[in-house]
Amino acid sequence: MKQAIILAKKAKNHEDVPIGAVIVKDGKIIAKAENQVQKKKNPLLHAEIIAITKACKKLNAKFLDGCDIYVSLEPCAMCAVALSFARIKRIYFAASDEKGGGILSNAKVYQTDRHLWKPEAIHDEEYAEESCKLLKDFFKERRKK
Repeated sequence: MKQAIILAKKAKNHEDVPIGAVIVKDGKIIAKAENQVQKKKNPLLHAEIIAITKACKKLNAKFLDGCDIYVSLEPCAMCAVALSFARIKRIYFAASDEKGGGILSNAKVYQTDRHLWKPEAIHDEEYAEESCKLLKDFFKERRKK
């Protein structure tokens, strides 16, 4: 999760919402990414989507069986569905997202939709406060501008 937080800070540096994601297989990082929506002017370039793409390329595989993802913020509905399609085993997230969360907070896609693959979701509260502060500070600065 520390790596995901570091990546979130990197996203903040290029004016993207500070979210980072790291995919792990067999205890080793195989892909990592930060949000690049603003940087590349593409609404689909959430950290999770980029990390999935990199992991599939690295493994030369369509599915990410046996992989876990660590994300600094609860994935949105789009990312939650993509993680299901990728067959991620476990999703660890630091901060919950009451407005945009797709797993436990708002959309709850794994509870309301039928999915062939339902990853286990774990709220990693150890890093929640740090991630929340990063996000709050980011939006506070953005409102000032």
